Amino acid sequence: MNQDMLKQLAQMQERMLKAQEEIENRVAEATAGGGAVKVEITGGYRVKSLHIDPDVVDPDDMGMLEDLVIAAMNEAIAQVQAFHSDSMGSVAGGLEGLGIPGLGGDGGGGAPPAMNRAARRAQKR
Repeated sequence: MNQDMLKQLAQMQERMLKAQEEIENRVAEATAGGGAVKVEITGGYRVKSLHIDPDVVDPDDMGMLEDLVIAAMNEAIAQVQAFHSDSMGSVAGGLEGLGIPGLGGDGGGGAPPAMNRAARRAQKR
């Protein structure tokens, strides 16, 4: 690797650390049941808050409440995953032109596909 490439990699590492820190500080908010259940999760996958409207609590139908909590949690988790994907995708975009296989550069298409047992046997023959 030449010095310019090492410098670019160091800069990318700094951008990645900054992006991770920014993600940790973001908060995803999701609701279910028309706002009856509201959850907030940080970019670090920590539940920040959970609010349940007292009107939705029915001791005879706890399953419905559980479903609403699960729905809100899953939506918030999906938002956090999008935070990570978007942020890391923009950082990895800086790898273009470095020629590092599998990292978004022009040096290749990443790792080869995994082979199953039958394919490995056929390859040995």
